[in-house]
Amino acid sequence: MRLNAKGQVTIPAALRHKHGFAEGDEVDVVERDGRLQIVHRGPAATRGERAVERLRGAASTNLSTDELMELLRGE
Repeated sequence: MRLNAKGQVTIPAALRHKHGFAEGDEVDVVERDGRLQIVHRGPAATRGERAVERLRGAASTNLSTDELMELLRGE
């Protein structure tokens, strides 16, 4: 790997997948025993949690809950 002019590096895909890093994750770079480590900031979100967060607020409707239930269930 090479450090670019902005001080950035690319983590190889295999390592990102192996250690559960995904696009949009927040990370910290910490120094431990004279080495730099990249760690998740707080608990890592699951794939489902990330999907829900991306979709949150994306749907809109003027229907009430009862109207939606009737539409979905035919009640």
